[in-house]
Amino acid sequence: MQFSGKSYSINLNGRLMDLSVPKVMGILNVTPDSFFSSSRYMSEEGILFRVEQLIDEGADILDVGACSTRPGIELVSEQEELVRLRLALHLIRKRWPKTPVSVDTFRSKVAEAVVKEYGVDMINDISGGDMDPEMFKTIASLQVPYILMHMQGANPAVMQNNPQYENLMTDVCQYMANRVNILRTLGVNDIILDPGFGFGKTIENNYELMRRINEFQFFDLPILVGVSRKSMIYKQLETSPENCLNGTSVLHTMALMGGAHILRVHDVKEAVECVKLVQTCKTAGLCQ
Repeated sequence: MQFSGKSYSINLNGRLMDLSVPKVMGILNVTPDSFFSSSRYMSEEGILFRVEQLIDEGADILDVGACSTRPGIELVSEQEELVRLRLALHLIRKRWPKTPVSVDTFRSKVAEAVVKEYGVDMINDISGGDMDPEMFKTIASLQVPYILMHMQGANPAVMQNNPQYENLMTDVCQYMANRVNILRTLGVNDIILDPGFGFGKTIENNYELMRRINEFQFFDLPILVGVSRKSMIYKQLETSPENCLNGTSVLHTMALMGGAHILRVHDVKEAVECVKLVQTCKTAGLCQ
């Protein structure tokens, strides 16, 4: 693997975030059913505790999700998703008004509401626009950075039902290329690519994506990697999401060596340490 020689920046409501040093995105799940139980927070006290923890440990961005998209999940309604998000975003904006916030949603009306009501800086869409045909137009109108993720399957409930690819990298890259072209045509300026680890992928698919993560540099766009505590780690280690932090740090290191610009994580302190050490290795010429 080789480091990307290209640095990027993204426009967060008029503030440029420099990605020449990779950033850490801390996960806040305002849900009762996300796959990693320690990331779930529903009460005001719990949300405030979790956000303070993420920020104190060095999170550069908060990623707030209110609709779990783990495999096989039954999705909550748009109304319930907004109720949960409004509670969390009100608390965050009141206490930490300048902290960059991303919202994890595949619904265009939710994206529009959180940007207009709370000045959310970025939208993270696990469906790449496939679950809501209005999403791309909405993002173009809002002019916020958009995380474009690859998912095989119509929705999270069925995405892990025997995923198959004719050629994994070709299929994923064609998917990305088609959607990047549409977004560019609509005038979306800031696009971040997420290969979608665990979303319509076998364990073997996930590790092939990790091995070839540097190939996504072809798009000349920032790359986000989200592997934190996922089944590609804990199933290989024959353990659980709660007991695979060490394995997560190993894959975060591999992702950074492959050119990732943003890590989406549950454990911010450890991810920040990965970034610091990989950057040190890069400076010392240990990683080429």
